[in-house]
Amino acid sequence: MSSVSEKSLLPSRLLSCLIAFSMFLLISASLSLVQLSHTSLIPKSVLQLIIADNSKINSEADGDENRTWPSVNGRSRIPSYPGGLNLQHSAEYWLTLDLLASNTPNVVRPCSAVRVKNSSEADVIFVPFFSSLSYNRHSKIQGKENISINRMLQEKLVEFLKGRKEWKRTGGRNHLIVAHHPNSMLIAREKLGAAMFVLADFGRYPVEIANIKKDVIAPYKHMVRAISAANSAPFDERPTLVYFQGAIYRKDGGVIRQELYYLLKDEKDVHFTFGSVQANGISQAGRGMASSKFCLNIAGDTPSSNRLFDAIASHCVPVIISDEIELPYEDVLDYSEFCLFILSSDAVKKDYVLNLLRGIKREKWMKMWERLKEISRHFEYQYPSQPGDAVDMIWQTVSLKKTSTRLNVHRKNRYSRSHFL
Repeated sequence: MSSVSEKSLLPSRLLSCLIAFSMFLLISASLSLVQLSHTSLIPKSVLQLIIADNSKINSEADGDENRTWPSVNGRSRIPSYPGGLNLQHSAEYWLTLDLLASNTPNVVRPCSAVRVKNSSEADVIFVPFFSSLSYNRHSKIQGKENISINRMLQEKLVEFLKGRKEWKRTGGRNHLIVAHHPNSMLIAREKLGAAMFVLADFGRYPVEIANIKKDVIAPYKHMVRAISAANSAPFDERPTLVYFQGAIYRKDGGVIRQELYYLLKDEKDVHFTFGSVQANGISQAGRGMASSKFCLNIAGDTPSSNRLFDAIASHCVPVIISDEIELPYEDVLDYSEFCLFILSSDAVKKDYVLNLLRGIKREKWMKMWERLKEISRHFEYQYPSQPGDAVDMIWQTVSLKKTSTRLNVHRKNRYSRSHFL
């Protein structure tokens, strides 16, 4: 099924309310190992989750004063996530929707995440704090206030979680917090660092707070329109060799964009220009990527960017020039089958990138293109979720991470408990 259309959804007043009150809500999760369908790339597992209503919020979306969350029976009743660039960091929205749908009889979806009824059964506790939306909408100090709403919400979240018996039981190690925007949870991340985070990358986190062993890397939601396999242009119908459109002058690791711009901008089969979301910038980028053989994904202020996932949605072979990038589901996906990786130190050498890309034969490109068409579904956020889509893949990755974390905890407990005998 296709993603929920923004036009078909109600205004997002409920989500604004959720930002202010989500620290009072808890979704707990229970993890058990069972077999899933053959469509999964990840070892068979199922994640069961529970929702515990700790307060009641008036829901203007469906008019029920006693309802904490919206009904997900019909798409017309589901509040939308604020659009524009905010959508690229909307993972918590899709995960929360999926949990709410897990006990709705008429919603057909995978069983990788299912709500249960008792928090005592839970091994994973999902915290539905919309941290990216909080950062995007409430970071600025308003009027005569001393702190921003975003900071206040994080402080309240820390206070709430650390006061809960569920947190105290494990020190937070079984909690799952989505902080996909690189600047989200800046105040709370260190205090809640024992939890499992769902992140875009580790670029702004110290290794003791976030790392590949305990945390989950989730894809951005692509901004361009996804191209179907049937409508995807093959090699001979993509006249542009290399495509990049976006911010060129960046700080930190993104300085390489400027260097590459001056190396590539005058080549006849290269599109390397400034671009933004204004003036139909997203639709222009979508058309440009869909007619290009290779799309550059260059480090910016952070190692990752939405551009990689726009390229995947366009079946334009990504060229990744970002030495510190972490990639979603890399334990089950071999990105070298559909992406090219170039070290930053090589990329800035004159003619290096062009010689490499022009040297790739049609047959090699077509093989990568075919693989892109196969794997692009793993990066699609949608409601209801489908087997192997982004939501399903994230839940299964959480399952794997939790299993590994539990193993480490149990090993550490081997001798500690014997002290009480």
